[in-house]
Amino acid sequence: MQPFRLLRPNLARLRRSIAVGLTLVAAAAPVMAQSQQRSVSLIRDAEIEQLLRDYAAPIFRAAGINAGGTKIILINDRAFNAFVADGKSIFVNIGVLMDAATPNEVIGVLAHESGHLAGGHLARLRQEMQNAQILSIAGLLVGVGGVVAGARSGGSAIGNAGVGAMGAIAGPQELVRRSLLAYQRSEEQAADRAAVRFLSVAGMSAKGMLTVFRRFAENSAFLSKAIDPYTLSHPMPSERIAQLETLAKQSPHFDKLDPPALQARHELMRAKLMGFVERDAGVARRYGMADQSMAARYARAISDYRSGRMAQALAAMDRLIGEQPKNAYFLELKGQALLEAGRAREAVPVLRQAVALAPQAGLIRQMLGHALQQTGDKALLDEAIRELSNAAAREPDSAEVHQHLSNAYAAKGNIAMAELSAARHAFAKGDWTVAHTQASRALAKLPQGSPAALRARDIVEYVPPDKQQ
Repeated sequence: MQPFRLLRPNLARLRRSIAVGLTLVAAAAPVMAQSQQRSVSLIRDAEIEQLLRDYAAPIFRAAGINAGGTKIILINDRAFNAFVADGKSIFVNIGVLMDAATPNEVIGVLAHESGHLAGGHLARLRQEMQNAQILSIAGLLVGVGGVVAGARSGGSAIGNAGVGAMGAIAGPQELVRRSLLAYQRSEEQAADRAAVRFLSVAGMSAKGMLTVFRRFAENSAFLSKAIDPYTLSHPMPSERIAQLETLAKQSPHFDKLDPPALQARHELMRAKLMGFVERDAGVARRYGMADQSMAARYARAISDYRSGRMAQALAAMDRLIGEQPKNAYFLELKGQALLEAGRAREAVPVLRQAVALAPQAGLIRQMLGHALQQTGDKALLDEAIRELSNAAAREPDSAEVHQHLSNAYAAKGNIAMAELSAARHAFAKGDWTVAHTQASRALAKLPQGSPAALRARDIVEYVPPDKQQ
């Protein structure tokens, strides 16, 4: 188990969630009728997620968005993109974080996506798509009617009528498509305006947002002359920049800089991503040995640990901890390295310190619970169950925490709770059959009416989406 984790999510659930989404980018190319599906992987990391929550908090307050009910989800994709889905989630590619030079650039991205959430754009887009479907069907029926009429007229009129009818079929569908795209462009412009307003209310600059869109404009400039603007889901880059620049410069906070402490955390976040997702050579190119900044040493320590240079990695981690002894994430990293090296007993005190410094971080508690369990010391099982239960309450959708909890309960001899945790593990993975079986077994053993029994019954009675009427 790692604090920085690459996850393969329940793809069916994720695809349902993002089937309709409003993206930050896509203006450089027209919307295509078909798209090639790629595998999706998510990244979980306590440090990065906390930083993004800190970035988003003032924006969410200004927008009236419930921060507790809104997730920011990291996607393992180097493309610079972000989008909203399901009305309560913002998906951010790691490319946004790795390419953004300042916190303000990421904050601008989050402000734009918050504009979609606060404006209810996703719900209205679904309605527009339903309306478009109805119009498209109506147009199709008109075209089919033309074909039938031509067939009944007989003779050479059939061919002429058929050609005309095919135009009648294609024409309304193209009109509907362009109408829907026009709607999406208007919502993108509305999200831009809302983002600038939120940033101003929060006392933050919109310069980073402007920087991001200028980058998009530069990258897509060579394509824009050959594109029909009416086939885009986003405004043309030049138009977008002009509107944003006018709005952004009206704010009294336009020239406000990010606090140095926040910039330092941003650099550590970027270094962590580089250390985990790039090979040694990539880390070396980005952070040469001459670079002795904390961020560079953080990236190299991670790279050393991932490449098996454990003594060198631990020495670097100890130096970082010596400089910032209250940095929970430096301690977390050392705990991870020790745990994965089979040194769970050494990892436990380090992770206890990390939890004490970041008690709200469920992912760190999850690692501590796993380390306690991995020591093989039965005297530590109660503490392991306590930490894992705490983590499960904070991270109910984490399949991994329920798996560790099931193992801990089994080692303790509590078979009913082991089966319930196994059911929750399967449920989090989307394996409804196993979840139902394990929950049924647990329910037969748990005290009737207990919280655990009620949770087991919820799983037993759950109807998967593909089985719902």
